Parts: sequence; C-alpha cells; structure tokens
Amino acid sequence: MMEMEELLFAEGDQCRTPRHRGCQIPVDMACPPPAPRKKAAYEGRRRDPPKNGFFQPPDLELLFAVVPQREACA
Repeated sequence: MMEMEELLFAEGDQCRTPRHRGCQIPVDMACPPPAPRKKAAYEGRRRDPPKNGFFQPPDLELLFAVVPQREACA
C-alpha cells in the first residue's frame, strides 16, 4: 500500500482540482421568476352585524375580574 503511494507521488503527480469542463459549476445560471403574490385577505368589504345580535354570555365579566395582588413580604 505504501509502495503504491510512493510510486504515485514519485512521478510528480499531486492532488489538484479537476479542470475538465464537465466538472465545473455553470456560472451563468438564471434566477427563477418570483412567486406570484397572494390575494389580500381583506378585500375592502365590511361585514354586516349579525341579525340576532352578538353573543353575550352572562358570566363574561368573571373571566376578566381583577385579582388583588399580594403584598410582598418584608
């Protein structure tokens, strides 16, 4: 194994980058076209209020009740 490596390097061949045209990365690649824009979610129409009125649960204020804060221990 070592003899094979010595033989290859003895001839003066060293590792180098392949220069063949088939091994090169193409330079002049064109960018793809941009993606189409999405439609806006809001199209400017206003909704009418519900015919039966808005839903008003009787215990809604309990969810937003202010809880008194505890005083810090000194």
